[in-house]
Formats: sequence, C-alpha cells, structure tokens
Amino acid sequence: MVQIKVKITDRKATIPTYATSGSSGFDFYCISETLIPPNTWRMIIPGFNVQVPEGYELQIRSRSGVAIDHGLIVLNQPGTVDSDYRGPLGIVIWNITNIAMTIEEGTRIAQGVICPVVRAEFVQVEELTNTVRGEGGFGSTGKS
Repeated sequence: MVQIKVKITDRKATIPTYATSGSSGFDFYCISETLIPPNTWRMIIPGFNVQVPEGYELQIRSRSGVAIDHGLIVLNQPGTVDSDYRGPLGIVIWNITNIAMTIEEGTRIAQGVICPVVRAEFVQVEELTNTVRGEGGFGSTGKS
C-alpha cells in the first residue's frame, strides 16, 4: 500500500476516502457551496495538500454519478498532481449543461487515483518501424 501524506489547510476539509474496499478511486469533497453557470468551469478547492511519493502521480478524474446525474466533469481529466508538488489542490469542474448547477458543501465532486509513473528515455532516430496502421490517425482503425 502506498502512503499519501495529507496536510489539511481548511477546517471544512475531509481527508479522501475510498467508498468500498474494491474502489480504485477515492473521493474528493467540495468544502464550500459553489455555483457553476452553464457551460462554464470553476476551481473547486478540497482544502488540503498532498505528498505523493516519488515514482507515483495522483490523477484527478470525474465521478461517473456526478457526470451522468448533473453534467459536471473534470475539465482537464485526468488532472495530474506530480510527486514534487506540495501546493494546494484545485479541481477544475466544468458544467457541460445549459443550466446553472450548485455544488453543495460536502458533495463528493471528483475522484483521485494513485498511479505509478514510468519515465521514458527519448532517442532521436531517422526512421520508425513500419506497422499495418502506419500513419493512420483518428478513425483510421475502423468504425465502432
């Protein structure tokens, strides 16, 4: 198990929790009521900082229930918190609907997943190996 150190910066903050023993994501809670106008985004501050161990990242993602029930998603998902970042967390929530949405204090608004990081070595070459797909881009592997 990976240990994530949490520094509470707001008395309303709730330390992240896993909803079930099988959950891969843990929940982030909104600490103050926030109105998000239609087709607009707002920064939600969960009220704590984290220390992610070296070799890992914290990914911030939408919660499926909040997305399907309210049309609220994490704008830059997954958001990444690097192991050397110690500042306050901010979660950018986008209201993709045509109506204003209010996020109540205490609402589980996003989820986080701790993921291992693989660092790459980039090597400049003159040619890449050929594949069947080749340079085919979006939609090039067929429909549905």
